[in-house]
Amino acid sequence: MKRKWFGLVMLGVGTFLLVAGVLATVWAPGVVKKTPLDVDQVTHLEGTVRKLDPATGEFPSEPVPVKVESITKTDSNASDGKTASWVQTTCVVMDIDNAPNCVDGDDPRLVDASTDVFATDRVSGLAVNDTDNLPADAVPHEGLMNKWPFDAEKKTYPMWDGTAGHAVEAKYVREDSLEGIDCYVYEVTISDEPIEIAEGVDGTYDNKIEVWVEPKTGAIQQQTQDQQRYLADGMQVLDLKIGFTQEQIDQFAADARANIRLLDAITLWMPIVGFAGGALCLLAGAALLLTARRRRGEQVALAPERARVTT
Repeated sequence: MKRKWFGLVMLGVGTFLLVAGVLATVWAPGVVKKTPLDVDQVTHLEGTVRKLDPATGEFPSEPVPVKVESITKTDSNASDGKTASWVQTTCVVMDIDNAPNCVDGDDPRLVDASTDVFATDRVSGLAVNDTDNLPADAVPHEGLMNKWPFDAEKKTYPMWDGTAGHAVEAKYVREDSLEGIDCYVYEVTISDEPIEIAEGVDGTYDNKIEVWVEPKTGAIQQQTQDQQRYLADGMQVLDLKIGFTQEQIDQFAADARANIRLLDAITLWMPIVGFAGGALCLLAGAALLLTARRRRGEQVALAPERARVTT
């Protein structure tokens, strides 16, 4: 009897594990491979800058330190199952005289400050404009915004460039390792792009951008820029070279390791345990039931013999 009940338990466990394996294969990836709706991320960059002094009209020959703070938040009230709505504020400040992370517009240490509101597809990472979750005056965006898609590929992706005001080509160029994280590196080259240097002032814009992406999660691990801006007559007004701080790189690497472990646990190990463990439990349960039935049959067959011996 114990063997029979244990066999039934094993069959139940095996069935449960097989169902879990199927769910982990078919259903779970579509749930976990989505941008969460509780993002509140502060990103710090550092580098150097040379900026035209509007008061003197001089462009400095020597760069000064610069720091960048970018705050990116999801608006959970304006997001839904398919689309994530975002608010991103960025401040670029000359790191002089213990400058705070952002200063007001009258401070000569301010290089640039901006606020951006946009929405993205929670799976592909691409900008979404045809949604009711954006304010009516939101600027249309296109391409990837703040992350690559899950399971990124070695190919060219469109990436939004706010200075140019349109998507640019981010071309896959190589594999690299950053703080132990295997990355795909994408490169953007912008040359002589017409832009508005200031309100009513036209000019051009050059930039070389490199982006290190952890492909499984699509998370950006490092991003560098080598950017120049010129007036229409060719006079340079900005030379900006920035990249993530080392502390930021370390934090993103730690986040990537944790997220990869979570994805692997759900999309890799759960199916393996579910299918392999479920099959073993079903076989063990069937074997126990068969042996229990055989043993019961032997006991029934021996019962008449015992009766004759007794008489």
